[in-house]
Amino acid sequence: MDKRELAEEKQKLLNINYDENYSKRVRKRAMAINMHLNKISSSIIAKTLCISEKSVYNYIEKYDNSGILGLLQENPYRPKSDLEIYSDKIVESLENEPCSTINECCERIEKITGIKRSPTQVTTFIKKKKFKHIKTGQIPSKADPEKQKDFIENELEPRLKEAKNGERKVLFVDAAHFVMGAYLTYLWCITRIFVRTSSGRQRYNVLGAIDVFTQELITVTNDSYINSFSLCELLLKVKLNYGALLTPITIVLDNAKYQRCEKVTEYARELGIELLFLPTYSPNLNLIERLWKFVKRKSLYGKHHKNFTEFKTTIDTCLSKVGKEYKSEISTLITTNFQLFEDIKTYKKTEKVA
Repeated sequence: MDKRELAEEKQKLLNINYDENYSKRVRKRAMAINMHLNKISSSIIAKTLCISEKSVYNYIEKYDNSGILGLLQENPYRPKSDLEIYSDKIVESLENEPCSTINECCERIEKITGIKRSPTQVTTFIKKKKFKHIKTGQIPSKADPEKQKDFIENELEPRLKEAKNGERKVLFVDAAHFVMGAYLTYLWCITRIFVRTSSGRQRYNVLGAIDVFTQELITVTNDSYINSFSLCELLLKVKLNYGALLTPITIVLDNAKYQRCEKVTEYARELGIELLFLPTYSPNLNLIERLWKFVKRKSLYGKHHKNFTEFKTTIDTCLSKVGKEYKSEISTLITTNFQLFEDIKTYKKTEKVA
C-alpha cells in the first residue's frame, strides 16, 4: 500500500470513528486500526482504548483478512441461557402464581425445567422477562366494584362537577390515628441506618375535611378518641368556614358507627350540611386517605421525636402547610381519579404441604 492509499485508508477509518451511525464497538475497531497503521504498538493501543491486547490482535487480523468491511461486521458473542427453551412455561407459571422471594423462583424454575440456577442468575433471567419485585397492594375483601362504580357515576361525579363550577362545596372526611413510634423508611446510603424509636404508645388523632379543588383543610385534633362529638365539632367548623358562601355543602365520609349515628345526622341537618356516605368497604373512594399517607411521608418517616409534644407539633406543622406550601404537591396527589378494583390480580400464597 503506497503513501496515497495509506492516507486514504486512514481517512476512511477516521470517518468511521466519528460517525455516530456506527456502533461504539465498530468505531473502537476503526480507531485501533488507525493507530496500528500509524505504527503505534498494540500495548499502547490497548491501554488507550481500554481493551485487551488480544482484542487489538483480533481487530488487526480482521482488517488483514477482510479490510475495512471486516471491521464493520457485528458478530458479538451473546450466549443464551439454557432456561430460554422453557421461557414460556416459566413466565406463565410466575404470572399465574407469583413468588415472593428469589429463592422461591429458583425452586419453581428448577421444578419446571430440572435446571438449577443461582439466585443471581435467576434474577437476571426474570428481569429480562419484565418481572419486577413490586410491593402488593391491598383491597377490602368485601369491596364491591359495581356498587363503587355506580356510586361514583350517580352520586359523586354530579356533586363534584357542581363543586368544580363553584356551585357546591364537597369535602372528604376521615380520621387518622398517628401512633408515636418509629416510622421506618428507605434511604440511599452505604451502610444501614437506624432510627431511634420512642417508648410508649401515645396516639395523636386527626379528624380532617379536605376540599379537593382548593386543597383547603379543616381539622379537629386530640390525643384521646375520635367520636360523634369530634365529628359535630368538625361540621360546625366547616359551616363557619363556608356558610357565608350560600352554596350547598356536601361531606363525603365512610360508614363508621359514630358518623352514622342519629346525633351526627341531626346536627348536620340543622347546619344544612349534606352527609354523603360511601359504599361499605370503600376506602379507595375517600380521597383524604391519600393525605394521611402524604403526612406520614413528609413528617414521620425516618424521623425521631423526643417527646409526644414534639411529635404532635411536627404533624400539626405539616397539616398547616397542606393548602399553602404543599398545595402543588397535594393538587397532583388528591385528584378526582378514583381507583376501582376492576380486573385486578389478587395474590393467594399457596402453603407447602409437608
